[in-house]
Amino acid sequence: MSKTAWVFPGQGAQAVGMGADLKEVSADKLAEAEKVLGRSVIEICQQEDLLNDTRYTQPCLYVVECLLADLLITQGQKPDVVAGHSLGEYSALYVAGVFDFVSGLKLVQRRAALMSEASEGTMAALMGFKRDELDAKIAETEGVVLANDNNSGQVVISGTPEGVDTIIETVKTKRAVKLNVSGAFHSPLMAAAAAAFESVLSEVAFNDATIPVMSNVDPTPETSATVLKDRLTKQMTGSVRWREISLGLPEQAVDAVIEIGPGKVLTGLIKRTCKGLTLKNVQTVDSIA
Repeated sequence: MSKTAWVFPGQGAQAVGMGADLKEVSADKLAEAEKVLGRSVIEICQQEDLLNDTRYTQPCLYVVECLLADLLITQGQKPDVVAGHSLGEYSALYVAGVFDFVSGLKLVQRRAALMSEASEGTMAALMGFKRDELDAKIAETEGVVLANDNNSGQVVISGTPEGVDTIIETVKTKRAVKLNVSGAFHSPLMAAAAAAFESVLSEVAFNDATIPVMSNVDPTPETSATVLKDRLTKQMTGSVRWREISLGLPEQAVDAVIEIGPGKVLTGLIKRTCKGLTLKNVQTVDSIA
């Protein structure tokens, strides 16, 4: 029997104007979001400087992704498994019924604030390299880790400026780009932020998922509330294992993937990792039809 996975992108996928067509069809939840954030999501998404501020980027992406997923569900559609890239995992957990919309938004809002305050370390995207060489160099270099294992030819490293520079200078790549971020996300340098976030996370009740979730730090499909919360606790300092999530989709008999949210980053990564899957994108209300 064929199965469908819904996947949700993370920070970096945002686009000015996203969510504008949700104003009429999702007015109630947009009003709920405005109460939490103190500002209109639709208005934030029209202003590039605000939208690219981590404090607003993450909550706005979460809201847009969740509301587009809600519209799919009202049409009778339902995924067999869900996953999200970094921030996108929160949207996946919402769709799986692990927490309600507002609880998830409050978590994302706090996460975004803590990440925006991070000022230690840096990140870089690497493309076109020998994987064995890269893995070996990271293992022997202090202060740098694999932050996003996106696919066999594209990763993001994270750590101290010295550690990141060492990898860029010693590993042959087709392209290496320093990222414009405030800190070394998905690395041990986020330990202080992760500890602060854990106290917030511990107060939120999680439900068992109604749909299996493939988490960033452990791609094994899971429904246990306890396990999913533990995985989310580790996410801020752990690696995003997206390559393994992609490879795990066919193992779950998934033959169709729908990326919900702005852009086509995840379907692009999956296409280069797994051949033969049907890939679709839902970025707007019209694209749902």
